[in-house]
Amino acid sequence: MQPARPLTPRVRQRPLFKRALDVALASALLIVLAPLVLLIMTVIKLESRGPTLYRCYRAGLHGVEFAMLKFRKMYDGAGGPALTAADDSRFTRVGRALARTKLDEIPQLLNVLRGQMSLVGPRPEDPRFVQLAPNKYHAILRVRPGITGLSQLAFARESQILDPSDRVGHYVRAIFPQKVAIDALYVKSWTLRMDLAILAWTGLAVVARREVAVNRATGGLTLRHRKPVRSPAVETSHAA
Repeated sequence: MQPARPLTPRVRQRPLFKRALDVALASALLIVLAPLVLLIMTVIKLESRGPTLYRCYRAGLHGVEFAMLKFRKMYDGAGGPALTAADDSRFTRVGRALARTKLDEIPQLLNVLRGQMSLVGPRPEDPRFVQLAPNKYHAILRVRPGITGLSQLAFARESQILDPSDRVGHYVRAIFPQKVAIDALYVKSWTLRMDLAILAWTGLAVVARREVAVNRATGGLTLRHRKPVRSPAVETSHAA
């Protein structure tokens, strides 16, 4: 692995600004969302046996693996392939709704408070994929992965464009390199204003169900106007 370039003053100052923002907003969101969290946990327990939370391992700050939290979407002990379809038989009824609305990611606010994640940052990637581009990830892993970010917004509908006959192969060949480039752009171009803009656009995407386009050269954000491609939905994360 090649040595990374020295950190710029902007990057050295990032932890202070980002951490203050993360703790303040994550704490506030957990308080506001507490009734919803309790409702989701209750419904999960009533529908099927097993824990309410699922842990999937991701590459974190400096490459240290951590357990990223999600609400459990599948029947406890469900086996099968890591990639899942929207109509996967392993999904519980509430799990299907959680996957569609992204509410399964709310527990990651706890990862933020623990210092394992940031509200905004590079996509938390599976360590197996990180090993495919170690030199490029050397810089990306200098910052905490984020619940949302440029890469997450750019590929919010990733499941609709993956080739259902070769999901992993298509992801590695076509999607993964683009995500690496976008995450590297985020690390290089970071400002506090950029983080606030990403949070605002993420809120629009979730609440208004709108797709966001990311300028691959500048990181600028706009609404995506073209119609999404329709194809079977899958996830690129571990089955949860």
